[in-house]
Amino acid sequence: MDPHQPTSRIVLPPGGWASIVDFLCERFPAVDREAWIERMERGAVTADGVEVHRLAPYRPGAVVTYRREVPDEPRIPFEETILHIDDDLVVVDKPHFLPVMPAGRYVEETLSVRLVRRLDNPDLVALHRLDRATAGLVVFSARPSSRDGYTRLFRDRAIEKTYEAVAAPMPGRTEDDFPFVHESRLEPGEPFFRMREVEGAANARTRIDVIERGAQHWLYRLQPVTGRKHQLRVHMAALGAPIAGDPLYPVLREEAAGFTDPLRLLARELRFVDPLTGTERVFRSERHLDL
Repeated sequence: MDPHQPTSRIVLPPGGWASIVDFLCERFPAVDREAWIERMERGAVTADGVEVHRLAPYRPGAVVTYRREVPDEPRIPFEETILHIDDDLVVVDKPHFLPVMPAGRYVEETLSVRLVRRLDNPDLVALHRLDRATAGLVVFSARPSSRDGYTRLFRDRAIEKTYEAVAAPMPGRTEDDFPFVHESRLEPGEPFFRMREVEGAANARTRIDVIERGAQHWLYRLQPVTGRKHQLRVHMAALGAPIAGDPLYPVLREEAAGFTDPLRLLARELRFVDPLTGTERVFRSERHLDL
């Protein structure tokens, strides 16, 4: 199996399926039997590292690996920029609309898969995520031997993150009100992929400042103290200044066709002390948001 091909793994549970293909058809009904058999004939499905034949018997506990394939996957017509590369880290400037990891209808057109192929390094792993709609900095671990140290930085919130966003002027706030910290409690909303503010102890905090004021929009500097899902987007919408181009907040709307209306949110800067060298490292996006 091609090491650069995006794959998924599943441990076969106890059960009475006669063959592996029977199990796969039941577990993943969106993929029909003919498609699974065709993948097997191409060597795209393995069990414990051995290619699976269409009649291979079911063995509970076997680790089945299969290539993720999406027919007619849309091409995302924007390119990432590599800002930094060394033996341990790769720092990339991601465009709007490009997912970081394979999910849903995107597999090949994801930042992770593009980089694995571009750098010929199947060990690349994203250390954090950005929403598909958000542009800016994403850091990848380049080798397993140093990965734990950098993973801890993100887990322990030892990285200072700065974003920029274009949004409407914030109602009821004067120049003297900035910067300030907005805090609230965020929980999953409806539909399940949206978040919402609710009553209760705060679990999300964002420092908000203004960089530039225009007639219709302001350019904001946003620094998340915590890292909740959609935190910046929910907080700005709750404050009456939803980020321009946001299809989820404050109300759910259909995303514009043709990549014409990006979310004006940019992961501008990452700053941290390198766990291997003890030196401060600062990375800045080269992308810009226009008022």
